[in-house]
Amino acid sequence: MRTIFTRRQIETTLAAILAAVTAIIGISHRDEQRLGPKFLALEKIGNFNQPVHLTQPPQGEALFVVEKPGKVRVVERGRTLPEPFLDIRDRVKDDGKGGEEGLLSLTFAPDYSESGRFYVAFTDNHDDLRVVEYRRSPKSEVRASGSSARNVLIIPEPTPKHHGGLLVFGPDGHLYVGSGDGGPSGDPFDSAQNLKNPRGKILRIDPAKHGRRPYTVPKDNPFVGRRGLDEIYAYGLRNPWRFSFDRATGALSIGDVGQDRFEEIDYVPPGAGAGANFGWSAYEGFAAYRGGVPKKRTVEPILAYPHGPGCSVTGGYVVRDPSLSRIFGREIIGRYIFGDFCTGRIFSFRPLPNKAVKQRKLRFEVPYLTSFAEDRAGHVYVLSQKGQVWRLVAKRKRR
Repeated sequence: MRTIFTRRQIETTLAAILAAVTAIIGISHRDEQRLGPKFLALEKIGNFNQPVHLTQPPQGEALFVVEKPGKVRVVERGRTLPEPFLDIRDRVKDDGKGGEEGLLSLTFAPDYSESGRFYVAFTDNHDDLRVVEYRRSPKSEVRASGSSARNVLIIPEPTPKHHGGLLVFGPDGHLYVGSGDGGPSGDPFDSAQNLKNPRGKILRIDPAKHGRRPYTVPKDNPFVGRRGLDEIYAYGLRNPWRFSFDRATGALSIGDVGQDRFEEIDYVPPGAGAGANFGWSAYEGFAAYRGGVPKKRTVEPILAYPHGPGCSVTGGYVVRDPSLSRIFGREIIGRYIFGDFCTGRIFSFRPLPNKAVKQRKLRFEVPYLTSFAEDRAGHVYVLSQKGQVWRLVAKRKRR
C-alpha cells in the first residue's frame, strides 16, 4: 500500500531533522569552546635498544624500528612484537652509545608488497659500510629471511667515523645512499671533493640485481659519461647522517654533521641536487675550512649554526602531517624540523630558496637525538639513542 505524505507532514519532518542537526553542531561547538588551542606534544611509541631509524613499508600499518646493535623491531597496533623482523648482530660492528657504527638504516623497495625486497646499511666487522638486500620471509609478513642476504654495495672506510649510512628510495624510485667522508677529522684524503671516491657523497643507484651486476646506475646520473664515479649524485659532504625528500615537493634536505665549528642544513629544490657540490672540506658551514674551491661552484647551506652547546646536527623532514595543522602560535606544516644530538634541542624553520625563515625552538628536548622519521601518512617520529621513540602529535587541554 502506498503512503501519501501531506505537505505539513513533510515540513514537520524537515524541521525535526534540521533541529537535530543544529543541536549536534551546537554540542560540537560547545565542546570545541571547552578545549584550548592545539599544541605540539610527544606521544611515546615504545622503548628500544639504541634506536637510530624508523620506517614503514609501502603497505600495512606496522612500523619498523632499527636498533643500532643489529636488530629491526616491529611495532604493530601499538605493541612491539617479541620477535625481531631481522637480527644480524653477528654481521654488524657496533661501537656502542655515542659511536657512529652499527646497523644504521632500513628501507623497503617500492615494490616490496610483491618482491619482498628491502635494504639495510651497516658497518661490518672490517669497519666498511655495507648495503645489503634481504627479502621478507615467505612464511610471515613480520619476519625477514636471514638467508636471503645479497651484498649490493661495499664502501671501504679508513676509520670508524663519518660513515653516513642512510638509505632512502627517492620520489624517482631510485635508491639514495648517504656516505660520509670516512674520517679522520678534517678529511685529510680530500675524499668529499674527490669524484673518483664514493665517500663524502650521496650516491644514486638501482639496487635490483641485473645479471651478474649487483646494481645498475641510472643513465641520468650527473656524472655518467663525465669525469667521476657514475654512482655519484651529489658530493662535498662530511657526514650526511640524515637527509630527506619533501613528500609534497620533492625538495632535498640534508643534515650534514660538521667538523668542530659549524653544523649545517643543506636544502635544494627538486632535481637541483644532481651534481651539486655542498662544499666540504673547502668550507664548513659558510666559513672557509681548507679552501681551494671557488664558493660560486658550491651550494651554500640554507642554515648553519656554531658549536657550543650544539655539536652534531640531526637532519629531519619538512612536516606535512595534516593532523599537525593550526598549532597555536607555532604553525609547523611546511616547516623543516631538525635537532642536535648533543643538546637534544629541536628547531624548525620555513625553507625558501637560499633562505631559512623564522627559526624557532620547540618547547621540548630529546636527549641523544639520533633521528627523525616519517611514515606513509606523513606522521613525524623522534628517536633517542637512550631508547625512546615518540610520535609528534597535536593535543588540547580543557579550558
